[in-house]
Amino acid sequence: MSIATALVDTEETEQAEAALPFWLVNVPRSEWPEKCPDFLINVSDRDRAILGTPDSQFRRLSWKEVQECIRTKRIDGFRRLPSDLRRYLAFNAKVKEDYGSVNNYIIQKMLQWTDQEPKDADAFNNPDTVDLRILYNHWPYGIDIKIIHLVVWTKFDLDDDPATGELTAPMRQKIDDFVERKFRSRVPENNVIWFRNWKSLKSIQGIEHFHVMLHDPDMDFVREVTNGDIPTSQRVIA
Repeated sequence: MSIATALVDTEETEQAEAALPFWLVNVPRSEWPEKCPDFLINVSDRDRAILGTPDSQFRRLSWKEVQECIRTKRIDGFRRLPSDLRRYLAFNAKVKEDYGSVNNYIIQKMLQWTDQEPKDADAFNNPDTVDLRILYNHWPYGIDIKIIHLVVWTKFDLDDDPATGELTAPMRQKIDDFVERKFRSRVPENNVIWFRNWKSLKSIQGIEHFHVMLHDPDMDFVREVTNGDIPTSQRVIA
């Protein structure tokens, strides 16, 4: 097949996908459902637009773009690869059937916490604390594949300002000091950034957490801090 023929075939495929209902895009024809799956019926307009985009037209964010999104507090600029978003929504629907809620699944299966009562008065400074866990973001955004996206889950509150919904200055400093000790001590400072979603953007409500992104880190270090965690997105075919 010539390059020109391949390009024409690719364009025709993309045009055909663009004409499909959003719930068939990125799905092999042999796997097309007869109707829109239940887990996609009530998706938001934003998710509907993402799901209706062919993967081939999706562009991953670079490290500089990720940094800019966080610096300017445009966290809503993060989007999953369309086919990953579909798998994420399908997985969450199954989790809700099996565990009652996504929160229950995270607490029981991922974090394996038998309770959420904090035991440590200064967990950020205690390397042996059981009040926080560092895991992968199990369904990461569509970003450069060299970027490792981690989530720090905590049993204790991350104090925020009720007026703004943002972290208080003292809590922001505590988190930054923790990130300095835990991550910037092992990864170049310019390759580490953290953020916490404000409440309106949190996909997981009810369990405190913040995000840490590392650009091209030593994967042995990542395995160390996550205790060998493997993202669900790498283990599940939806």
